Amino acid sequence: MFFDALTQENTILVVDDTPTNLQVLFDVLSDQGYRVAIAKNGETALQRLQTSQPNLILLDVMMPGIDGFETCKRLKANPNTCDIPVIFMTALSDSVDKVKGLSLGAVDYITKPIQHEEVLARIRVHLQLRNAIRIMEQRTNELNQALENLKQSQQHLVQGEKMSALGHLVAGIAHEINNPMNFIYGNLTYVREYTEDLLEFVQLYQKHYPNPVEEIRERAETLDLGFLQTDLLKMLGSMEIGSERVRELVLSLRNFSRLDESEFKAVDIHAGIDSTLLILQHRLKAKPNFPAIQIIQDYKQLPEVECYPSQLNQVFMNILSNAIDALEESAIAVPTITIRTSAIDNDWVTVSIADNGVGIAESIRSKLFNPFFTTKPVGKGTGLGLSISYQIITEKHGGKIECYSTMGQGTEFVVQIPVRQIMV
Repeated sequence: MFFDALTQENTILVVDDTPTNLQVLFDVLSDQGYRVAIAKNGETALQRLQTSQPNLILLDVMMPGIDGFETCKRLKANPNTCDIPVIFMTALSDSVDKVKGLSLGAVDYITKPIQHEEVLARIRVHLQLRNAIRIMEQRTNELNQALENLKQSQQHLVQGEKMSALGHLVAGIAHEINNPMNFIYGNLTYVREYTEDLLEFVQLYQKHYPNPVEEIRERAETLDLGFLQTDLLKMLGSMEIGSERVRELVLSLRNFSRLDESEFKAVDIHAGIDSTLLILQHRLKAKPNFPAIQIIQDYKQLPEVECYPSQLNQVFMNILSNAIDALEESAIAVPTITIRTSAIDNDWVTVSIADNGVGIAESIRSKLFNPFFTTKPVGKGTGLGLSISYQIITEKHGGKIECYSTMGQGTEFVVQIPVRQIMV
């Protein structure tokens, strides 16, 4: 019988149709501490190997039914038994038969009549060799896994540094713009008041002195004073709208970077999405050969969510950028991105970002969150955006991120994160 595969002892299967040979080998091997299993023909040996495996097989060549060559051939064709060392036992001395056996995968030959010392020596060598090969394969697998982990860590570090650098750059730009913009915006109110006072003074002058001297009259005609009075207020209105837009952009940049806030805090998810959309605004506008991308925002009432805001914004940036890429590569007449949010029992929030592009095939969709997987051309994507997003949502926030897609209809990413984080 076979011992369990976890036992440290070595089991040897002896396959021979001669009872005397079986008995001799059983006694010799047992005396040396080996566990011995026996089979009287190839069929029996193959059946036993389906449920338990020895460390080495001594296989007779000449047997009724399935001979040793055919038995070895079937052993090596089975992935579960192909790595078990097979030593042929034969009375044949023809080198052709030996070559045939070795070509079928046998590791050695023992010539009958069997010499006990020779058998034990060959068995010991091949067991040690097999053990060394297994150790080497294990070390190789460990090294390959370590190398893969190192590559992923390096890429994550590089991507993290890029996002950190981007965050600092965005925060720096926002800070530098904010100061002069506040100066401009704050003074526009006074400029409007002063301008209105001056225009009122001009109108008052025109009312009481309707017939000025020739020089003033000619200058008024040259300046088109009536148009100037009307357009000046319009210009100030445009300047106020523009400066307000810049202030909103600065606020969105600061909200996106979140460098002026604590790393972990409760925030408004909608503010993060809106700031990301504002940063991507230039990609949403119409282009010569592509229409503007419509944004549908279906926001429900949400509680503030405890999270790492800048990292969560990075997830939104990755998903939205991918959606824009997908729409730009399609021929959709009205490209649309729909963003929906909702709360689940006030314990979880859900953010859905869907596009109406061509969709993603199942064979690709199952690999989307794998590191380095990308369908983009060389140089356009690293294959890390969704992988890092998956890590941020699942590992940093204890949430879930899933992708649903139907070919020809579009793709939807659904992010779910808990409202409250359990900090360990």
